[in-house]
Amino acid sequence: MIVPLVDLKRQYRNIKDDVNGAIDQVLESQCFILGPKVEEFESSMADYTNVKGAIGVSSGTDAILLALMAVGVSAGDEVITSAFTFGATVGTIQRLGAVPVFVDIDPESYNINPELIEGRINERTKAIEPVHIYGQCADLDPIINLAGKYNLKVIEDSAQAAGAEYKGKKAGSVGDLGCFSFFPSKNLGAYGDGGMITTNSEEYIEKIKMLRVHGTKDRYFYSMVGINGRLDAIQAAVLNVKLKHLDLWCNMRQERALYYNKKFEDVPVKVPKIDKYNKHIFHQYVIRCKERDDLYDHLIERDVGCALYYPLPMHLQESLRCYGYKEGDLPETETAARETLALPMFPELTEEEQDYVVNTIKGFYSKK
Repeated sequence: MIVPLVDLKRQYRNIKDDVNGAIDQVLESQCFILGPKVEEFESSMADYTNVKGAIGVSSGTDAILLALMAVGVSAGDEVITSAFTFGATVGTIQRLGAVPVFVDIDPESYNINPELIEGRINERTKAIEPVHIYGQCADLDPIINLAGKYNLKVIEDSAQAAGAEYKGKKAGSVGDLGCFSFFPSKNLGAYGDGGMITTNSEEYIEKIKMLRVHGTKDRYFYSMVGINGRLDAIQAAVLNVKLKHLDLWCNMRQERALYYNKKFEDVPVKVPKIDKYNKHIFHQYVIRCKERDDLYDHLIERDVGCALYYPLPMHLQESLRCYGYKEGDLPETETAARETLALPMFPELTEEEQDYVVNTIKGFYSKK
């Protein structure tokens, strides 16, 4: 049996007519950049996340970049974040000439450890950027409290967390700004690149709408230095269709995660822990074991899709050597990078496929 890590074709078959119809509407209108479809999606996402405004942008990376720009992060500023993340979280900080400051993770949730943040705050700190890793929100209340104490901004990296909740509030609605990615494999994925910023600040709504179109409010009149960071109408049309199914798909992921958990009860791997105040939407289902690399090879050889998120944490990457981090600085992050493994997870995954994944892992341990 072949079990893919993700299979987007199954999802497409279920919504094909609606998606194709929405795309046809854009083609008929010949309005491809921003426009009514983007405005419709922005309104729907603002309602879904219960915020005042949602601004469609060109990618999750640009969402973070524009959010940092909106709060005024610039050269010499510091932004506190996690090193256990995708490169966009950190690269956008560097792009602005600011300095990423890393805090170790909680070993259970893999999210930033709020207890370690205050010790990294200084007069150069501008913002805190918690990452909602794997589809589970970071513990935001203590982060928000610290931000208030030190007059900092909180930017939620919600790239993996569309539909997740923290204490009943949607990811992207708790901090000053929330940043989403609609990369095709995300729980809410476009048919190309796309992103979004959510906020309750009228000031940020207005500013980001200008920043995404080269810093203009009136065409050819530039009030600030911006970027070309617009969401296109075809992606918005697809996302308008998919948003209606997001909660169902997230619930299906949760069901499959529970099934995995039950099947792994007698297997020597650590299954994901869900913080009691969170709704975890399992963008990835990640297990943990000390034999991770050997297990990875075993699964790949037997046609089980799996992936390493993330094999080398950001503070040890070549592009960040200039900041002086070394091995041992973030022990929980580094251990997680050696031991975590993502297994097949998508709403249409069958129990038969999950059984094959679990039995393949059991076969690995039976040989030891």
